[in-house]
Amino acid sequence: MLSRGKQNIVGILIDAVDYDAAIDFVLRAAREKRAAAISALAVHGLMTGALDREQKFRLNHFDLLVPDGQAVRWAINGLHRAGLPDRVYGPSLVLKLCARAAAEGVPVYFYGSTPEVLSSLKQALEKRFPELLIVGMQCSKFRRLAPEEKPVLAAQIRDSGAAIVFVGLGCPRQEVFAYEFREILPMPIVAIGAAFPFLAGTLPEAPRWMQDAGLQWLFRLAAEPRRLWRRYVLLNPTYVLLVMLQALGLSSFSTNGQAPTDELLYG
Repeated sequence: MLSRGKQNIVGILIDAVDYDAAIDFVLRAAREKRAAAISALAVHGLMTGALDREQKFRLNHFDLLVPDGQAVRWAINGLHRAGLPDRVYGPSLVLKLCARAAAEGVPVYFYGSTPEVLSSLKQALEKRFPELLIVGMQCSKFRRLAPEEKPVLAAQIRDSGAAIVFVGLGCPRQEVFAYEFREILPMPIVAIGAAFPFLAGTLPEAPRWMQDAGLQWLFRLAAEPRRLWRRYVLLNPTYVLLVMLQALGLSSFSTNGQAPTDELLYG
């Protein structure tokens, strides 16, 4: 198990952890009924905080930010000599957590995506982990929640008996959700991006060699160019530039953000 604390990557505090450390953290919080905000960040997620001070504040108040992307892992190893042997890929983290949850009788809840994706996800997970206790699934509303909806949704998740809630709303909505709900949900909230459709089999994943080479973004861009071109064509080069400036000591990046003035209540 490898855990070397939080490391500054262009102003965002990413935890230098491996799968075992991340899984132990989540399961421990679940057993203790302790609120915790966790996210798996690739370059896009990290850059949403680097370029927005309120999002930076949210992310840097998370309990655990794991390096989902190879480019994030490379930056941690290069800038801080963390020695991470692998990234902590969101979909793989979900599978590993579900395996442990099934073995230990820890009930889980899934929030986000569409009814079709959730139905396929439930079938896939139950086939893979027959003992997994899925106590609830609720699709995204794909809009801002009204203030009065927040306690109702939180009560539904709590009353389900869940000990872990997985949130798949897309970045940055899922991180905003985890930040805003962590005070009223006594359990770890794990934000895991596209893991729902990947694991449901409704969205194709890049071949392993592309993932290992840090080219998963290229596969996704080719699959969804109109939706994702801004994310990858603009943010990826900006990230590389900022990491180079940090590595060369030409720029320092503060981890201080700005406390959000309003709740966004994404759902």
